[in-house]
Amino acid sequence: MKLLQDVSSVRNFTQKQTAKQEIGLVPTMGALHRGHRALLEASLQNNDLTICSIYVNPTQFNNPDDLDKYPRTLEHDLKFLEEVGCDAVFCPPNQVMYPKKEQQLLQLSFGHLDKILEGQHRPGHFSGVGLVVSKLLNIVQPRRAYFGQKDLQQLAIIRQMVREFCISVEIMSVPIVREASGLALSSRNQRLSSEEKQVATQLYRTLLFAQQQYEIGIDLTTIKQQVLDRLSRDTGIRVEYFEVVRIDDFHLIEEADKSGAIAFCVAAYVGDVRLIDNIIVPPAKSTQQEH
Repeated sequence: MKLLQDVSSVRNFTQKQTAKQEIGLVPTMGALHRGHRALLEASLQNNDLTICSIYVNPTQFNNPDDLDKYPRTLEHDLKFLEEVGCDAVFCPPNQVMYPKKEQQLLQLSFGHLDKILEGQHRPGHFSGVGLVVSKLLNIVQPRRAYFGQKDLQQLAIIRQMVREFCISVEIMSVPIVREASGLALSSRNQRLSSEEKQVATQLYRTLLFAQQQYEIGIDLTTIKQQVLDRLSRDTGIRVEYFEVVRIDDFHLIEEADKSGAIAFCVAAYVGDVRLIDNIIVPPAKSTQQEH
């Protein structure tokens, strides 16, 4: 496995490959786990060459403490990637990704997408995400890039950016990988105590409850109130938001969608660790049976 740390080495590596080879990129911030393995395996299955990037991007953190506490486990990550069979890993230092830190950084706007949910609660986050992903796509020039469904809004942001910038890449979504308890795998889970992990499983159980209620025809206003009531009973959880979005355009909705899939999305603090999760569901059964 090649270890690459600057732009020219990445480009030299990819350009030495034959023109017929397709490259898959798996962008990560490290602290790799089984969720990342699913992304890597999807890339390895569908591309001739797989490159994983490991970079804790400072411009997408609106909270300096969160940036400082983000787990960094490079030695473990490199062994992990070797075992999976990744062809190369790009681990740039900050000065490679942002060589002129003193200059004003480009700011990206994504319309309504960065004004709701994560965008509302983490100002500037998606501008940083769009900036670093656009850099990675430009540096690596992959045929496909792989992202997890857990960051559902991020997926929508990246797809919009790719369309707007006319970037020739296919954005691939990989389903959420969960622990046996249902907790969505996340690098941030490393910061949870065993007791907090148990508390955090309530997020997925509540999403399943919301899905069940929706499928039997309960209105979304009632479901949202039920969910907030359930989560508020656990003193170990502090809910930041629980919302329902339409998948095709990621707009918030208040009524059952009769035309396509929706997603229930939640963000909450367990202790001092912020977690997000979601579940995608089809239209309510009652609407499917209408004539």
